[in-house]
Amino acid sequence: MSLSDILTAFTAEITQCDNLIANAHGVGIGGNSILPVLDQKQITVAAFLNMFIAWETFLESAFASYLTGEQTMLGRSTVKYVSPPDTYAAKAMIIGTQRYFDYGNHDNVKKIARMFFQNGYPFEPHISAIFFDLADLRTMRNSSAHITSTTQTALESLALRIFGSPRPGIDLYQLLTCTDPRVPRGQTVLSVYRDKLTTTAALIAQG
Repeated sequence: MSLSDILTAFTAEITQCDNLIANAHGVGIGGNSILPVLDQKQITVAAFLNMFIAWETFLESAFASYLTGEQTMLGRSTVKYVSPPDTYAAKAMIIGTQRYFDYGNHDNVKKIARMFFQNGYPFEPHISAIFFDLADLRTMRNSSAHITSTTQTALESLALRIFGSPRPGIDLYQLLTCTDPRVPRGQTVLSVYRDKLTTTAALIAQG
């Protein structure tokens, strides 16, 4: 699969996540919400989780594509240290002796980028540029999948860094749908992180 196709598939997944959230918050005649709040929360959190999965899928596909010799969208070639015969072999090579490779562990993503490609190109420096944002996304992903005291503490710590004041008891839905005070455009926290992912994916694919 070409990098253009991989990026298009990722972008389509992100658009679908946006559409799910928008539809969940739709209003009917009279301005009343069509869906109850509980449904809005579940759909929004599920859409966020789908967005994170789409990012992991993009990374896996991009690695496999570049390892098998695909050029960037701008026609540049990578200097790679291995030459798997197909994408299946490329993915197996990344997994190695593990049961799977965790593309949500972005420190390991950086390591394999440098291991298989000269200077980690084209994944570096783009992964490094949003490395702390990716850590925030992993915190949110963990909160969506596991509701424990540990994940709640991590989510509240993230909220403190974003808003500059404690938000005890905040849940993932509330965090995602709040206006992010760090940007001037009145975007939600979710849209800020979404834009960082889509920009980074485009830079990786374009090379």
